[in-house]
Amino acid sequence: MTPVPVSSNSQKTVDKHLVRRFLTYLTGFKLYFGIAVIGMIGYSTVDAFVIAQLQPIIDESLGKGEYEFLRMAAYLIIPLFILRGIFNFMGTYTLDWISGRVVMRMRQELFSRYIHLPVSFHDQHSSGTLISKVTFDTEQVAKAAGKALLTLVREGALVVGLLFVMFYYSWQLSLIFLLIGPVVALIVAVVSKRFRRVSKNIQQAMGNLTTAVEQVVKGHKVVLMFGGQQRELERFQAKNNFNRQQTLKLTVAKILSVSSIQIIASIALAVVLFIASTPGLVELSAGVFTNVVVCMTMLLKPLKQITTVNTEFQRGMAACASIFAILDEAEEKNTGQQHFTKAQGAISFTGVNFCYPMKTTNALTDISFTVAPGQTIALVGRSGSGKSTISNLLTRFYDPQSGVIKIDDVPLPDIELTSLRRQFALVSQHVTLFNDTIANNIAYGTDVAVSREKIMDAAERAHVLEFVNALPEGMDTLVGENGLMLSGGQRQRIAIARALLLDAPILILDEATSALDTESERLIQDALDTLQQRCTSFVVAHRLSTIENADCILVIEQGAIVEQGKHSELLALDGVYANLHKMQFSDA
Repeated sequence: MTPVPVSSNSQKTVDKHLVRRFLTYLTGFKLYFGIAVIGMIGYSTVDAFVIAQLQPIIDESLGKGEYEFLRMAAYLIIPLFILRGIFNFMGTYTLDWISGRVVMRMRQELFSRYIHLPVSFHDQHSSGTLISKVTFDTEQVAKAAGKALLTLVREGALVVGLLFVMFYYSWQLSLIFLLIGPVVALIVAVVSKRFRRVSKNIQQAMGNLTTAVEQVVKGHKVVLMFGGQQRELERFQAKNNFNRQQTLKLTVAKILSVSSIQIIASIALAVVLFIASTPGLVELSAGVFTNVVVCMTMLLKPLKQITTVNTEFQRGMAACASIFAILDEAEEKNTGQQHFTKAQGAISFTGVNFCYPMKTTNALTDISFTVAPGQTIALVGRSGSGKSTISNLLTRFYDPQSGVIKIDDVPLPDIELTSLRRQFALVSQHVTLFNDTIANNIAYGTDVAVSREKIMDAAERAHVLEFVNALPEGMDTLVGENGLMLSGGQRQRIAIARALLLDAPILILDEATSALDTESERLIQDALDTLQQRCTSFVVAHRLSTIENADCILVIEQGAIVEQGKHSELLALDGVYANLHKMQFSDA
């Protein structure tokens, strides 16, 4: 598909909107900006004032031998530079403080958006790229808010001050320097587009780098086991090299723009020197000539700085575009008005059809069933048949394209989202633990502060204490990132203890005992049996031995219910369930 070209007017509108939106982050700091601007202008004013004194020093003090002015300058130079230092501190520190606040706010907004975005968004974006936006992209914005504005105002004020001094002493020669202004503006405009485009590529490259590192760190054992070190090295090298190339492109654009502007400025300086060397064209004293030439020479540095700062600003704007794209993503739809303190647990699916984003075939087709409060319903079938998708729809991680799902005869979209999810306790085969203590991981998700006794009771019923008592710190042991310090079975016991403590009316067990050995499974199954007596339970299981006592078993094949009934009824049918049962128990 051929991309639609963006017109220059449209691009300018986008750029203006982007800059305007970025400036909204700065509007709350008007007082601090005022202090910073006073500091930066004061800093440049002192520099311009000192340079302006060259003419009287040369013409009056040295030329005519009147040294009183030179002596007064000796007295004033130290106080002037102390004042310059104060102005510099006012400008630099205040802008750094402002940029720090802007970055903190952006990071906070990004983090808040991440945890409120729907599951479908996270499924389609790598975590490395999202992390890079919080770390790398926001730093680019900080440079735009701090360093770029500092240089722009301070060096811009110096340019204005030097031009004023030049015009004051010789407006004829100064006019020559102004002729290069339009050419400089043209170069800056052309190079800005290049900066923005390359900066966007660098941000994408940094996201890819972060993703590559994250994948290797998380999958380190797999890399070692399958000898993938060389493959991962080559893959990372390619991404690393691409990032280097993009950075070099930015450097080349910066060097060419700075060099071009300095060459143009040197042409103006050469013309001034030529005019000064031609008697009769302009009347100049030694002091005036020196002052104008020094001012023109001094102008080269701030012009270079202003051109260089354009790089930082364009990188910041490209980062802003990337960040704002995330902030503009729609949050989860939470239109429900009804709140449940504690649901009874009646659930019904009626004609539910669902297809995952970016997929063409349905994950679920015409799913219909009902569950009475307190019943246990088991979902069995081959991997990828759609069992876990049902639990994803129950918790509204996704919404079906058609059909209705109800809890206590209330459609899910009519229930306030947080209230809905409080009705569920989830124990999955993929246990997520936080880098915190075992006690805090068990208590995670409870609305109010939980007593230590209740945490210990849940831990005991889930058989967590059997391994916790052997740990030096006991329940206060840090589990490491995602429970790295624990075995798979220990992690799942903590997840079960969390569900026991939550005491939700609906329990979802998604392969809850898959990581347990036979003895642990028997102990945990006892705890789960006790828990299931008090709530409605959905059990996703491959081990059919764990769901033989379920009130109803749904057999899912390719997203559709092909059989349903009790264990004995399904065996009597001698269909799909019976075949699965025979395969698992053929040895017996």
